[in-house]
Amino acid sequence: MRKVWFARVRRLISLPVIGAVALASSASFVIPAAHAVDPDGFPAYVETLKQAAREHGISENAIERAFTDPQFYARAVSADRNQPEFTITLDTYLPRAVPDWKVQQGIRKYQEHRELLEEIGEKFGVQPRFIVALWGIETNYGGYTGNFRVVSALATLAYEGRREEFFKRQLMQALEIIDAGHIEPEQMRGSWAGAMGQTQFMPSSFLSYAIDYDGDGKIDIWNSYPDVFASAANYLSQVGWDDSKTWGRQVRLPADFDTSVAGLTTKKSLSEWQELGVRRYDGSDLPTRDINASLIIPDDKTGRIYLAYHNWDVLMRWNRSNYFVVAVGHLADRIQMGR
Repeated sequence: MRKVWFARVRRLISLPVIGAVALASSASFVIPAAHAVDPDGFPAYVETLKQAAREHGISENAIERAFTDPQFYARAVSADRNQPEFTITLDTYLPRAVPDWKVQQGIRKYQEHRELLEEIGEKFGVQPRFIVALWGIETNYGGYTGNFRVVSALATLAYEGRREEFFKRQLMQALEIIDAGHIEPEQMRGSWAGAMGQTQFMPSSFLSYAIDYDGDGKIDIWNSYPDVFASAANYLSQVGWDDSKTWGRQVRLPADFDTSVAGLTTKKSLSEWQELGVRRYDGSDLPTRDINASLIIPDDKTGRIYLAYHNWDVLMRWNRSNYFVVAVGHLADRIQMGR
């Protein structure tokens, strides 16, 4: 139940891969119910997708293998179109996203794969604790990667029509991955939205960032730890990770603080934030390093407040949710303290 709960909650909080739903503050919201989607038209639609794949340059062999017994996933349509109304804050979310058992498991996983993680961290310039934290938040260290057939899930969501062009592009890219021999169609499984493997990459991210680090000729983010870790590290590296800095820190504000300066678009040095009355969470002065940061107030002034460093912005490229960033950063910090 732990794995299933968090997989559901993560999707409710943010869907970075489809860029439509992100909860960056406490909220209560409803997404309108889906219009009925007639599954009877799905087989004919699949035939149009096959023709599009041929025009895209996918081999006939890959097309036939990928579309063997295509399934219409009503659950994917429901998940995409219907999100329940709920209210959540960091104080309620974080203990569930990063419970003690997940921290302890992360410490054990770090120790288990230490040599490989440190080699990859050095090569790509990413602290290993963040690789492990992303792995833990995304799929509970590979324990829950989703069991939807990716080709069928993407075809279903393209057929649904609300974001047809996006899902058709992702489907064509999934077919490219199959055609290149990285994975068999039946083994290409992931979330209802098509996020795949232990890194939960969409096909577009797979083609842009995934790496065959074990050198077996295939990129396997489902089963190969070297490929999983290196792909995550390469993603962060390519979008600007700075391993000389951490992600951010929780802080306190004075009672009369002007919160209009909050937000990722405003950057100030730590000394400037210090002058404005911002302090470490324990009340002591901020560090004296020459670092620019943004002030992030995910909920409101009475909730948790952070100074966000450059790597916060990088993690937002992975998932456009402040909650996600805090979960990853919090888990990474606890792994560092515990190992």
